Amino acid sequence: MTKIINRKFNRTFTLLEKIEAGIALTGAEVKSARKGMVRIDDAFVRIIAGEAYLVNAEIAVYPYSQPQGYDPRRTRKLLLHKKELVRLKTKMASARGLTVAPVAWYNKRSLMKLEIALVKGKKEFEKKRLDKQKDVERQQKREAKEYMKH
Repeated sequence: MTKIINRKFNRTFTLLEKIEAGIALTGAEVKSARKGMVRIDDAFVRIIAGEAYLVNAEIAVYPYSQPQGYDPRRTRKLLLHKKELVRLKTKMASARGLTVAPVAWYNKRSLMKLEIALVKGKKEFEKKRLDKQKDVERQQKREAKEYMKH
């Protein structure tokens, strides 16, 4: 099982709600994704004309396919139920600053799935506070480890 995680997600966003979505891919893209040749760090989800699309996700060219005219960052359609789309649209419209971002990309048996989340972006001072807190925790663990040695 291949699982690709958006490593920037927890630093950049505050999670509100998660949804599992299918994704429309070509055959070569599926093979490439199964090998783990996907990057979703800079990707985001946009709702256009009542349908959800994954924008700016990169699926590398599968080496054994014929890649003429292939765009690794093309916009890909997400497969969601109508209810889920309507709920996402209404929540995004009701509150300012909400967006939809990809959390993880994985396969479920023979299907490719994308875990997306309704999120709110963090401010710069929140990111700095989180980094400082992690540094303090790391330092405390280091000191505890040193103390246990003696």
